Amino acid sequence: MRVILSAASPNGQATARILKVHQMTQSIATQLVLLGLAVRHRLRSSQLVGDMHRFQEAVAHEGGDTIFWIDRKVDEAIPDEVAAWPDCLLPLELVMEGLGQSGCLRIGPPGEPLKHRLMIDPIDGTRNIMFDKRSGWFLAALAPAQRADGAATTLRDAVAAVMVELPVSKAGFVDSFIMRRGSDGRPVLAANRTRLEGSNDHILLTPSPSSADNLVDGFAHVTNYFPGIKPLAADLMETIADRLGSFNASDGSRRCRIFDDQYISTGGQMVELMIGHDRMCLDIRPLLARIAAQQAGRPYAVHACHPYDLSGFPVAAAAGVIVTDGFGRPLDAPFDVHADMHWCGYANRSLFEKINPIVQQWLADHGIDG
Repeated sequence: MRVILSAASPNGQATARILKVHQMTQSIATQLVLLGLAVRHRLRSSQLVGDMHRFQEAVAHEGGDTIFWIDRKVDEAIPDEVAAWPDCLLPLELVMEGLGQSGCLRIGPPGEPLKHRLMIDPIDGTRNIMFDKRSGWFLAALAPAQRADGAATTLRDAVAAVMVELPVSKAGFVDSFIMRRGSDGRPVLAANRTRLEGSNDHILLTPSPSSADNLVDGFAHVTNYFPGIKPLAADLMETIADRLGSFNASDGSRRCRIFDDQYISTGGQMVELMIGHDRMCLDIRPLLARIAAQQAGRPYAVHACHPYDLSGFPVAAAAGVIVTDGFGRPLDAPFDVHADMHWCGYANRSLFEKINPIVQQWLADHGIDG
């Protein structure tokens, strides 16, 4: 039996509201994906016409990061793309590196209350694309503005977020991951793989983080892209491996099979966790810098993760990845371009429950408490 509810009835009104929420989040997710595809197209065009030699030119330092020519080529197109979005999404405040020191730009009718905040990392993993080494990722999250000025908005308020792959020049396939809030407020996850040339067919993907309860024969690492904090990151990784018993070989010898793969992209690291490649990623560079500063007796600056780098974390969380800050608390981030962030990703709760206490003890032993 099929029941049709009238919008005039209480149940009908509730159904209408649910449908409206459903349609709104679908529309938002679609707009975010289309924006990512526009970025991919601009990069792909430059790759194919031979502009890649210019990608490595540094043109500015603003909005929390170094801006390269490749970034500027993409950044300049985004405000116009967003300005063409449906009226129901505007006005919004765009938060993104490359928008001057504030990293913020209001888009939409002036004088109207702010409806949304949109945080984007147009190319997360710029250095991968600059050198044509590995995919970068377009990351974006949109949330209803909290308070009139939207200042209280955080990534946990996001109703939609996407991670769209930005491939190297020789790639034949690309992936996209989309999270949107369902009518009940719970995250709905979608993922697909697309051939870059000659076909619009999508292969549906089902992200599946590793279910392993240990790190042996798996990929896991403590992020240490740059010299300065490498000894501390290595010591933490050695401590984790030792306390998990990962050195205890069956023949009584002492050896450890935990593989390290430093993907220079926060979005890329989260994707590796989502699809079962990696079991653990600890990016606690600001905390390691605090320890280094204490040991050296002088301030220590580190190139750290920023909130826009984390725009894809609602997607990873929807896929089942346990995502926390460096102290094991649920991760969140402001819509901001300057804050130094720390985060940890675990493929499953068992790994989190085994490893997080080790991390917290190690931090405490080095004078860092949450």
